[in-house]
Amino acid sequence: MSNLKYRLLTIAGTLLLSVWFLVPRNQVVQYRGSDGILHDTTERHVPLRRGLDLQGGIHLALEVDQSKQAIPADKIPDAIDRALKTVRTRIEGFGVSESVVQKAGNDRIIVEIPGFDDPQRAENLVKQQAFLQFLITDKTQALDKVLPRFDQIVKQAGVVATTAGASGAAGAAPSTQGTATGLQGLLSTDTGKAAAGKAAGAAKTDTAKAKTDTAGQAAGPFSSAISPGGMPGEYFVPFDKVPAVQTYLQLPAIKDAMPPGKQLLWGTDSTQVGSQWYRSLYMTDTKPITTGQYITDARPSQTPTDGTVVEFTLNNEGGRHFRTETGKHVGDYMAIVLDDRVMGRPPVIQGAIGTRGQITMGGKDLAAAQDLALVLRAGALPVPLKVSEAVVIGPRLGKDSIRKGFEAGVIAIILVVLIMTIYYRFAGLLAVGGLAIYVLYTLATLAGFDAVLTLPGLAGMVLSIGIAVDANVLIFERIREELDRGKTVRTAIDEGFRHAMPAIVDSNVSTILTASVLYQWGSGPVRGFAVTLIAGVVASMVAAIFVVRTFFLLWLNRSRGAQTLSI
Repeated sequence: MSNLKYRLLTIAGTLLLSVWFLVPRNQVVQYRGSDGILHDTTERHVPLRRGLDLQGGIHLALEVDQSKQAIPADKIPDAIDRALKTVRTRIEGFGVSESVVQKAGNDRIIVEIPGFDDPQRAENLVKQQAFLQFLITDKTQALDKVLPRFDQIVKQAGVVATTAGASGAAGAAPSTQGTATGLQGLLSTDTGKAAAGKAAGAAKTDTAKAKTDTAGQAAGPFSSAISPGGMPGEYFVPFDKVPAVQTYLQLPAIKDAMPPGKQLLWGTDSTQVGSQWYRSLYMTDTKPITTGQYITDARPSQTPTDGTVVEFTLNNEGGRHFRTETGKHVGDYMAIVLDDRVMGRPPVIQGAIGTRGQITMGGKDLAAAQDLALVLRAGALPVPLKVSEAVVIGPRLGKDSIRKGFEAGVIAIILVVLIMTIYYRFAGLLAVGGLAIYVLYTLATLAGFDAVLTLPGLAGMVLSIGIAVDANVLIFERIREELDRGKTVRTAIDEGFRHAMPAIVDSNVSTILTASVLYQWGSGPVRGFAVTLIAGVVASMVAAIFVVRTFFLLWLNRSRGAQTLSI
C-alpha cells in the first residue's frame, strides 16, 4: 500500500507541475528606453505559442546600417552572408520557436519569429553588436584637466540642450540601483551601504563645489553637470542633465579635445541621492586589455551573493592574454563594456585572471542574462544592422486549412478512444485516463522547451498518441495471454507489464533516436516536429508504464476477494 501511496503522490506532483508550466502568468521584464535607462514593465507570458502557420508573428527586414559603418556596395553581399550566420544563431537560441532566418536578395536578411509577444526585444537581439571589451578606467584625472577646455567649447558653440525636469527624471528612474560586476572572485568593488554612502557623499559635495570655481565665478556648463564618483574615472550626472551632457559629447570639437587614448562611456547603473537620481559616466582607456572575440561559451546563472550573472569562458589564447594583461593592472579598476556601455560598477583587479569569469547583471532579470549570454555565444555582428521593416504578419495557412487540420486531429483522437474502450473495455478506460495525463505531460514538456505549436508539431503529437496506444496494446495483449494460462488477475497484470517492457523500450528508443537525427540536422517545421515527437514518446512511456499500472494497482487494492478483469 505504501508503494501505491508514493505512486499517487508522484502522479499528483507531476500533474501540478505540468499545470504550473502551462498557466499564463505576469512577469516583470526590463527594457532600455530612449534615455538609455532601464525601466520595469509587466508583460503577460503565455507558455505555449502558436507558430507562423497557425498564428503569425513578427516579420523583420534587416539591412546594413551605413550611417554607422560605410561599406562599399560590392562588399554588402559578403557582409550580409557573414551577418546571416550570427543572426540565425541568436534567433535559434530563443528555443524551438520555428523561426525563419533567410537572405533576401543581396542586401537584406528576413527574420520571422512566430507568436513572439515582445517586438522590441526581438529587434534589440538581432541589432545588438555584442562587442565586449575589458577596459581600464582612467586614474590620471584626465577629464578634470580638460574640463575647462570642454566648458569653453560648449560656450563657443552656443549649445542649448533640452533637459528633463528633476521630478520627471526621478519618476523615470529604475527601481534598482547599480551593483558591482565581479570576475572569478578575483575582482572586488565597494558594494552595499558603504559604497552607496561614499558615492552619494561624493556626489553631494562635488555638486555643491561645481556651482562655483576657485575664483568665485560660475562653473562652465559641462563641469557643472558632472560630479566625481567614488573610484578613479567614475563620474555622476543628474538625470535632468543627462540629455545636455549627451548633446555636448556629440560635438566634434569635444571629440577632438578628448585626452589622447581616453574615452567617456555611459554606465548601465544609477545612484539615488535623496530624491535625485544620478547616472554613471566613466573615463576609460580606448585600448582594451582583451575583447569578447576569445569567448567560447557564456551561460546565465543566479548566485546568492551576486544575483543574476552571466558566466563566460575564454579559449586558451584569450586566457593567456587576459592573464598577462590583468597581471599588469593589479589594483586598477576594470570596466566591462558591452556595446560601448559599462556593465555595472568597474571592479578592482586583485590578481591575474585566467579563462573563466562572470558578468554581474545587477537588477536585471534572468531573461536579460539569457539574451546577453546568447549574443556573446553567437559573437558580435560583423557589420551594424538596422531594422528597415517591422510588421506583424498573419497565419500562413488559411482558416480552412487550420480548421481541417484540427478536425483531423480530433477525429483521430476520438477513434483511438473508441477503439480502446470498445475492444479492451475496462482496461481500455484506464488506458484512456493514462492518455489524458499523457497529453498534459506532453504540453508541459513543450512549454518547458518554450516550443511553438505548429501544424507539423500537432501532427507529431497525434502520432505520439498512437505510439502511446501501441504500448498499452502490447501490455494488454500480454495480460490476456497470462489470464488464458489460468493465472490470477494480479499476477497476470504484473507479468503483462514485465514481459511487455523490453518491446516498449526498444520501439520507443528507436523512435527517439530517429527524431533526434531530425532535430539535429533539420530546421523550421522539421525540427518542431522532432521535438514534439520526442516529448510525446517520453510522456507516452511514462503514461503507459507508470500511470496506467498505478491505475491497475489502485483498482486491485479497492477490490476484495475473487477479481475479474474486463479486458
